[in-house]
Amino acid sequence: MDNQDINEESINNQEENTIQNETASGENVTDTPTAEELLAEEKDRYIRLYAEFENYKKRTAKEKMEFFQYANQDMMVSMLGVLDDFERALKEIAKNGNTSDLQGVELIYQKFKNRLTEKGLKPMEVRAGDTFNVDFHEAITQIPAPSEDLKGKIVDVIETGYTLSDKVIRFAKVVTGN
Repeated sequence: MDNQDINEESINNQEENTIQNETASGENVTDTPTAEELLAEEKDRYIRLYAEFENYKKRTAKEKMEFFQYANQDMMVSMLGVLDDFERALKEIAKNGNTSDLQGVELIYQKFKNRLTEKGLKPMEVRAGDTFNVDFHEAITQIPAPSEDLKGKIVDVIETGYTLSDKVIRFAKVVTGN
């Protein structure tokens, strides 16, 4: 035998002696967790999984509510053009038409507007002199302010803005003073 074989054999003998000594003294050869540690670990996993599942349920319920709340948003946006046309028609009929035509169109307009309002559509209240807010207004153009107090404020409202359940679906188009 050469020197290397003797060293490997002595190392193997030492490892076997260590293993035999540990088992004879009652110590575990491997680090196996106790039943209490396993139970605590599994309980922790269960609690975390339960909390994760509860969060998932809350998140999906919220997403479902938002889906139902904004499901008709595309339809509402497409109806805004019709609503604008009704408003323009009412202005023209008031100028040139007779009162019976005006009353008929107003009745249809009010019914249409009420149905959209029932579904959550609300017009934005924007008037000349209000402060310009980029969250609700879209500036079409700027003109020199007619008075000093209208600088940076709304001078004219070109198109009404609308919200659907507190979400802006069309910004109010305004002219601002410079």
